[in-house]
Amino acid sequence: MRYAAIACLFALIQAGLPGPVRGEAGKCVPTEEEAEGPFYKPGAPERLSSGSGLAVSGDVISYPDCRPIPGARVEWWHADRSGRYVDSLRGTQKTGAKGGYEFTTLPPGVYPGRPLHIHFKVSAPGHKPLTTQLYLRGGEKAIRFDLVVEAGQR
Repeated sequence: MRYAAIACLFALIQAGLPGPVRGEAGKCVPTEEEAEGPFYKPGAPERLSSGSGLAVSGDVISYPDCRPIPGARVEWWHADRSGRYVDSLRGTQKTGAKGGYEFTTLPPGVYPGRPLHIHFKVSAPGHKPLTTQLYLRGGEKAIRFDLVVEAGQR
C-alpha cells in the first residue's frame, strides 16, 4: 500500500502537476527554484496575453507569513509550437491588490529533451527573487500556479 502511494505521487510529479503551496498545518511552502535556461531575455513587455488557448493564474505569496504580495513582478516565457523561444511568448505583469496574476498564452510547444513547461521569474520588494518552471501534461485549457517567495534580500 505504501509503495503504491509513493508510486502514485511519483507519477503525478512526472506528469508535471504543480507542487503544493500549503504544507503541514496550512503553512505555505516556498516554490522550488528551477533553472532559468538559456533563453531568458530581460525586459519582457507588460501584457495580459501572449496568445490564446491556455489561461494561467495564481497568487504570489510571501513565505513564511503566507500573505499575498501586491505589486510583485511576474515574468513568463516559453517555447512556441515548433520548440522555439520567440519574443511574442514573453510577458510580464504586476500582481493586483490581492497578490493575484493571470494571463493567457498559447500552449507551450515541445522543446527537445524537455517536458512541456513555462518559465517564471518573480521579484517583490523585501523578498528573494524566484526563478522556476511550471510543468504541464499537455491539453490543459486553464491552470493555477501559485508562486511562494521567501522574505529577505539575497
